Amino acid sequence: MKSGRCLLLLCLLTCLNAYTQDSPLLMRIMTYNIQHGAGTDDVIDLDRQAAVIQGADPEVVGLQEVDSCVRRSGYVHQAAVLAKSLGMYSTFGPAIPLTGGKYGVAILSKEKPLSHRIIPLPGNEKRVLLVCEFQEYVFATTHLALEEENRLTSLDIILEEAARWDKPFFICGDWNDTPTSPLITGLKKSFVFLNSITNTSANYTFPAGNPKSIIDYIACYGKAVRSVRKRQVLNEPTASDHRPVLVEVRFDGATGMEPIHNSQFITHNPDSKARNPQIIIWDSELRIRESDYIYDLSGRKVGF
Repeated sequence: MKSGRCLLLLCLLTCLNAYTQDSPLLMRIMTYNIQHGAGTDDVIDLDRQAAVIQGADPEVVGLQEVDSCVRRSGYVHQAAVLAKSLGMYSTFGPAIPLTGGKYGVAILSKEKPLSHRIIPLPGNEKRVLLVCEFQEYVFATTHLALEEENRLTSLDIILEEAARWDKPFFICGDWNDTPTSPLITGLKKSFVFLNSITNTSANYTFPAGNPKSIIDYIACYGKAVRSVRKRQVLNEPTASDHRPVLVEVRFDGATGMEPIHNSQFITHNPDSKARNPQIIIWDSELRIRESDYIYDLSGRKVGF
């Protein structure tokens, strides 16, 4: 009798485990260019932007135009301030030094990242791709260059990064390009766009006060997403010069995948002919050791 009950319990547990593995996950994703905290009224107010994010209740947010200890925004680490206000984790990806601090992109998340990577991208103003690995997925954000040539070069780097992961790969950001551009056309070959990119006013994201174009996006590499339950440009005309974009998706996760255990800053070493870039470990205080050298894509040495 006991053996029969044990067998029944084992069968139930097996079925439950199979059901859990087959059941898609539900996640809310947001992208938001916060213009270093400044609204269309030129007032820097992180509380106002935190309220916008809190109202949307996303699991993960990609932020662009983020200051860290920069004079114009009061020398505060903006991603950390927003994260503390929202009860989330923050990961900052510096792109350029700016008046005593750094300027770049950030990711806020309810789940603590397992690792992160910061990958330089080209631009007359240097750009980066910030990638965070989580238990079930990988999430990236970037603010692409104003120059089309540099955006298209970034496309190849993004595709290479997305392909290296065995987990669902999501990416978002301000890409400074419209849905009919060569960049977006190229991305469509490998990515599924999760926000609506149909050319109608309801989908416009910029400028916030009277939006006329779509330049902010959320996408997924491959076909991990089973359905998009919600896609929305939030009606927020004041808190920043961009309107935030929110999607809610059901997707197949990747529980049990072995993570990369170190946070990594990816650099391109002009002295090496190897395809894979040199890797330098980025420390917890967002500083590079003086003995290390960071190179941009043109081979010039840069520092933070």
